[in-house]
Amino acid sequence: MVRTGGASVTAGPTLAVVAREAGVSVPTASKVVNGREDVAPETRRRVTEALDRLGYVRRPRFDAAKTPGLVDLVVHSLDTSWSGAVLHGVEAAAHDAGLEVVVSAGLTRTRGGRPERGWLDKLTARGSSGVLFNLAELTASQYAWLEQHRIPFVMIDPVLEPPPGVVSVGAANWHGGVTATEHLLALGHQRIAVIAGHQRKMCSTARVAGYRSALASAGVRHRPDYVRHASFDEGVARRRMLELLELPEPPTAVFVCSDRMALGVYEALAERGLSVPDDMSVVGFDDLPEARWIAPALTTVRQPLSEMAATALRLLVRMMEGERPESTRTELSTRLVERASTAAPRGLSR
Repeated sequence: MVRTGGASVTAGPTLAVVAREAGVSVPTASKVVNGREDVAPETRRRVTEALDRLGYVRRPRFDAAKTPGLVDLVVHSLDTSWSGAVLHGVEAAAHDAGLEVVVSAGLTRTRGGRPERGWLDKLTARGSSGVLFNLAELTASQYAWLEQHRIPFVMIDPVLEPPPGVVSVGAANWHGGVTATEHLLALGHQRIAVIAGHQRKMCSTARVAGYRSALASAGVRHRPDYVRHASFDEGVARRRMLELLELPEPPTAVFVCSDRMALGVYEALAERGLSVPDDMSVVGFDDLPEARWIAPALTTVRQPLSEMAATALRLLVRMMEGERPESTRTELSTRLVERASTAAPRGLSR
């Protein structure tokens, strides 16, 4: 038996058993476990599937007390300004803490849809002392793997509600949804739509809940046909805006739950010959650089991405030093940034 985190678990299979299951030699299986690149893709696939199937747990080779200078950051992608803001916050906080950061883009999956173990095994092979996950959706087995290896980790804006005890940092999304909607109500809008992200994503559901709460507080009827989801995709948001415009009574304003989706909304309105804000007021969410670049400049809810990332890094450092945060969930405040994309609805003098 192996004792981990106060609970006893049965010791897993040996590497020899894994090698036999995959039909390879023990040295080859060892190369895969240790993240070596000199293994054929098909061989790596067979060994990886055997590791997952048998529940092999790789024992860490490193001593975090001896190698405190390296942490991992796993981001959803590297090609967005969102990721740039997160990287900036982590890099600045890591510099202050005297740490180096290894960045990985995404958690890849096999063709069968199962998460690959490669990044987990490389994590222990290089001796990282902790991990930051940004917009990552971990499986139960991955959470268990991190716990078994006693690797501290913090979630930045987790996709789903993390398991109890997992430390995470996010923004006050519900309050942001309230603020965006109250701004449009104050301008005189009554027909306010929302284009949200993924239906099951934490931040998306919180922003829509804030939108609904603001409408209810103002005595404005909630209209289900005014609520659309676009998976945080610019092209899908464009189609959702076109759908809203086809309604018998289209909205006069729309709260778009990301600045990136707002670009698609602008495109849809331009296709129909409508202008912002004369024909449609638009509020975004994030305050990415794109919000200032588009014309007219986008009124949006700012969530402090760099500050969220820096806060997560500082929490991770405390956990690496053996401390435990007082709260597992830290939320940083959001605020409305007014620009030129919102105005009173046509026919309403202010």
